[in-house]
Amino acid sequence: QVQLVESGGGLVQPGGSLRLSCAASASISSFYNIGWYRQAPLKARELVARFTSQSTTKTNYADSVKGRFTISRDDAKNTVSLQMNSLKAEDTAVYYCNAERLTGLGIWSTFWGQGTLVTVSS
Repeated sequence: QVQLVESGGGLVQPGGSLRLSCAASASISSFYNIGWYRQAPLKARELVARFTSQSTTKTNYADSVKGRFTISRDDAKNTVSLQMNSLKAEDTAVYYCNAERLTGLGIWSTFWGQGTLVTVSS
């Protein structure tokens, strides 16, 4: 069973920055997709940013975070990070690390971290 452990959440003022990290118990190069989702109160969980297609360079970003958030990875340490700049109140949410593995039989396995709360408020 893969474990994903997030860290780095907290309270930050509007316009500030935070860096989230996700440590995986397995090699992150084994995942087809790995990245971050978030869920705000009373809203559905949404993709924030991820590496996709088992690529170390191909990424997807939510339109709402493009130009402000940057996802990065360290395959030697099996970590994925999310640098969040110019934070807004609407970025307030629980942020989840997510990883998806595709087997040769076409079966998907999905793994989630426990989540870390990011609160943007003055």
